[in-house]
Amino acid sequence: MILANGNLYETNEQNRILSDLSSKLTDTLLHQELDRQTVIRAFDEISTRLASGEFESLLSELDPDSTSLYMDQIVRMMSRDYLEKKAEIEFHGVRNDNSKIATKEVPLGVVFHIAAGNMDVLPIASIGEGLLAGNINILKLPSVDKGLTIRALKMLVDAEPRLKDFIYVFDTPSSDIATIKKLADLSDGIAVWGGDEVISAVRSFSKPGTRLIEWGHKLGFAYISGYENEESELSDLAGHILMTRQLLCSSCQIIYIDTDQYNEAVAFAKKFLPYMESAFAEYPIREIGGVAELTLRRYEERIEKHLRAENDASSDETRFQGTHTSITVKTDPTLELSYMYGNVIVKPLPASALPETLRNSKGYLQTAGLICDPDKRETLTRLLTSCGVQRVTRAGHMSSLFEGEAHDGEYALARYSRFINIEK
Repeated sequence: MILANGNLYETNEQNRILSDLSSKLTDTLLHQELDRQTVIRAFDEISTRLASGEFESLLSELDPDSTSLYMDQIVRMMSRDYLEKKAEIEFHGVRNDNSKIATKEVPLGVVFHIAAGNMDVLPIASIGEGLLAGNINILKLPSVDKGLTIRALKMLVDAEPRLKDFIYVFDTPSSDIATIKKLADLSDGIAVWGGDEVISAVRSFSKPGTRLIEWGHKLGFAYISGYENEESELSDLAGHILMTRQLLCSSCQIIYIDTDQYNEAVAFAKKFLPYMESAFAEYPIREIGGVAELTLRRYEERIEKHLRAENDASSDETRFQGTHTSITVKTDPTLELSYMYGNVIVKPLPASALPETLRNSKGYLQTAGLICDPDKRETLTRLLTSCGVQRVTRAGHMSSLFEGEAHDGEYALARYSRFINIEK
């Protein structure tokens, strides 16, 4: 399906819609201005209706566990208080005084969003940020989208018709490079969510001067150097791992232990596995596709290890298998993606070796969940941020939503805007 000018169309009408899209975009840019309060009111109405249970049928196609877990955050992200606070904080530095030269933020113009599919509401959130900055927004749906995005945005437009000329959604497949390039050529900025291959591809066909707003894949990890309350902190960490399925950029993929002793990491894994099993009981994983993929990856790994004869006494890793979860202890400190879905990696990494290890992955660092003695927190936080980590949280809050938080170290609304100077 396609959403254009507030109406839904079948995919086979794509070429017709594209044929006059350039003139429609230009007309909107010249004759319409999107008031920020209009956007906030529309999202706040959807937030209120969502909280009341009105859209249960819309959400029924999603995983019921993850939907209930993230519902509070979804409602909050769309609320008036959250959006007004976001705009206030992210545009705080803009001057509009009585001096001879005034500075003002204005929309970038047309923003083309190439969304990733690791979180169902991500495309809607990306469009929301583009609208808050006053832009016309074109969205290419991720291939895994189940229809939630386009129906939710249609409800948004129906709730506030003044948004209809500022939202376009296409279900164009990633293989249709010609159409994607055409949409990119119409845009002043491209917001791309995805891994290195996706970002490299977008760079290759983007016109010079088009602003690339890259939200690349990031990795989260936990770092443990003592405890304030061991049982509650480990329980919170395990809950975070199972709750997020380790699918988010902020999810914990690796647990680093502040030691250079492999046997201490092994001892931690043995101790932590029961916490993982308990967390699974609270946050069961039912995604058949994800579990099937994990099974295949494990099978391939076992074959590779057998062929390389790595399953002997010299093996550099130890695996602890629970009924539903697993922990793999490795010696190589490199930051890497775990098997996800309740399968975490543990590695020894003394604080003195943090800079070298993390700086090697500086482009992929996002969230560190820090568990430590209270008197170490300030020092370790500074060390982690100096190495390039963007967020340092308590271990159970690695994927929590905070008012005024930056995204990957930057404020999104500023990236979707231009800051102009006008002489009075």
